[in-house]
Amino acid sequence: MGEGAGAPFLSVRNLSKSFGIVKVLNDVSLDVHKGEVVVLLGRSGSGKSTVLRCIAGLEPIDGGDITLQGMTARKPSDLHGRVGFVFQQFNLFPHLTALENVALGLKWVKKMERSAARKLAEAALGDVGLGEHLNKKPANLSGGQQQRVAIARSVVMEPQVMLFDEATSALDRELVAEVLVAIRRLAEQGMTMLLVTHELHFAEKVADRIIFMHQGEIVENGPTDQVLSNPANPNFRKFLGALKAPEEIDEDES
Repeated sequence: MGEGAGAPFLSVRNLSKSFGIVKVLNDVSLDVHKGEVVVLLGRSGSGKSTVLRCIAGLEPIDGGDITLQGMTARKPSDLHGRVGFVFQQFNLFPHLTALENVALGLKWVKKMERSAARKLAEAALGDVGLGEHLNKKPANLSGGQQQRVAIARSVVMEPQVMLFDEATSALDRELVAEVLVAIRRLAEQGMTMLLVTHELHFAEKVADRIIFMHQGEIVENGPTDQVLSNPANPNFRKFLGALKAPEEIDEDES
């Protein structure tokens, strides 16, 4: 659970972003406290994924400030290494094993010795239930397993905040649960996280707070129980009404 008091761990202030003449983010502000799990909901094109990409430094911003643990980013690269990002696609190196994919950043970015990097990578893969698949290449792993490798690869770098952009959208329905279980375990360990997802049932279980975006703006922001049971914004009410509840997630699945 997030602390919910004091200075925010991550602060976004008056964020704006355009692609050409199309304004994607319009004066977006949000706070996330240490250990808090915040889910961003919204229709396609609402700007929720762009918020994550701006925080991660994957997109330059047109205006506003992004501050993580007291440090305000002045250029996109300022938060590199402090923010972990899990994409819709797995983006694994096909010629490397799961273990090699996870250890790569430790060796090249953190300049860690091979044996130490291997030890940490093994532990990270074990944490996401892949201890028996260390030496398999991506082609020999299911989509859910590949996404869990991607999660381990990001977590092993010890980011201060993790961002998930529709981490289950590229998966078949039966593989979604295993990835959501891995994400929930991170939440239980106190990882600060922002997630973009359409898995409403999962969001209800894991999120401390839900933010709903509409046309590049935040129009609803509050505790999960409150906003789901009594949404104030009419666009959010329509969104919730149209969103089909996903299947129950087996939390014991790994």
